[in-house]
Amino acid sequence: MSGQLFINSPLEQFEVLNLISINAPIFGYLNISLTNLGLYSIIVLSLIVSMHILWNNNSKLVPSKASIVFESIFTTINTMVKEQLGKEIYLPFIYSLFIFILITNLVGNVPYSYTITTSVIVTIGLSFTIVTGVTILALYLHNLKFFSYFVPSGTPLALVPLLVLIEVVSYLARAFSLGIRLFANMAAGHTLLKILSTFLYQMFNAGILAAILTLIPFSIFLALCGLELAVSFIQAYVFTLLTISYIKDAIYLH
Repeated sequence: MSGQLFINSPLEQFEVLNLISINAPIFGYLNISLTNLGLYSIIVLSLIVSMHILWNNNSKLVPSKASIVFESIFTTINTMVKEQLGKEIYLPFIYSLFIFILITNLVGNVPYSYTITTSVIVTIGLSFTIVTGVTILALYLHNLKFFSYFVPSGTPLALVPLLVLIEVVSYLARAFSLGIRLFANMAAGHTLLKILSTFLYQMFNAGILAAILTLIPFSIFLALCGLELAVSFIQAYVFTLLTISYIKDAIYLH
């Protein structure tokens, strides 16, 4: 019976499940449903808004530790934007993107929670939206000159068609690689932790001797949990950094 409390397959934790469904005969037929993906999206949004309201320093003489953490993150993102883009107009978007991915990853490390960034639809949707926005920005700033981005300077005329094709494919691949990178890293880490936790649970219930011997792999499991927390920060940073580089290419046509 105890084994039924755990997910049978490590991949089941990534399934989008329907939690609440309401069928209403409005406008012909209306179905309203709340999935675990939608629920945790609401939770993450509520956490982000609440933390920024409760941990701001507008009315405090001495900042709290949480406020210092958020100020440090903001300062780091602000420095990245200034150094790479030279314009603070993009700071709100970049900061919001980093905080959203970071909090989403951290919430996903809570046992039996759902990690939004392990949904490939979410990560691909983010990356596709970013690349589309970057392309619109480039067209707005440079008009038809934007298409010179796909023709490297000094390219022989005979190689132009081939190189343009390669550059276009490479450019479009950003819409998938950016999201798949985030999805793959988060999903792989959570799958590994699920497999190890299930194995350790069975070993701890196999007997006293087996439980004692399991303490060694259990310490490794705790280290992997710490590593997964670090990956949550790293993946948010990498996603944000690549987004900044794409915006920089759109501005300066590098």
